[in-house]
Amino acid sequence: MAATNKSQATRGLLSIGQVQAKLIAEFPDLAQSKLRFLEDEGLVTPKRTDAGYRKYDAADVERVRLILTMQRDMYLPLKVIGEHLDAIERGEASPLPQSVGLAEGSEVVSRARRTREELVQAAGATVNLLQDAVSAGFLPAADTYGEDSVAILASLAQLQRAGIEPRHMRTLKAAAEREFALIERSLVAVLAKPTASGKARANERARELAEHVDVVRAAMLRSVITSQLS
Repeated sequence: MAATNKSQATRGLLSIGQVQAKLIAEFPDLAQSKLRFLEDEGLVTPKRTDAGYRKYDAADVERVRLILTMQRDMYLPLKVIGEHLDAIERGEASPLPQSVGLAEGSEVVSRARRTREELVQAAGATVNLLQDAVSAGFLPAADTYGEDSVAILASLAQLQRAGIEPRHMRTLKAAAEREFALIERSLVAVLAKPTASGKARANERARELAEHVDVVRAAMLRSVITSQLS
């Protein structure tokens, strides 16, 4: 009887392959190994059949969509995303905006990616500045852009008003590449396993380390500003 009840409980749910097929249009690089990785990290907990197969309900699928959207559009590490989702579910305050929640129609879930024209308007920039940002490597050459691109282009617009053009900051890209090389050296053990799951873990670890690099870099810049202008 217990086995029958469990079978009935998983009826109508989606397999891991069906979840991948459902989300692949939004996330073209989504692999089943990524879905397994999200489960390993405790971010999604699909049900299991008697044979051990994963089964996802509608809430699981929406949670996966939200996680992938936040990761893609906000460049957030899974640890930060997980803490945010857990806080929202407990009804507690989150370090991220409360609009980034699990409710149907939430801003992150429902927000469409912006066209080039919408990006320029939202950032208070110009088409020429967007083109310069793409040429300098600060933004990709794409037809649509996520929310992170709005923040980048808006900052570039503010810098431009102060006389700092994207071409003046090409050294930042070179510096970022050097920082990545530094981070990459710490991921040798993870990268030694050339599997999709191993790459996902390396990506997450790199994002976490990048956050710490950001803190140190910002502190160094503030120190230089203080020493030079005091």
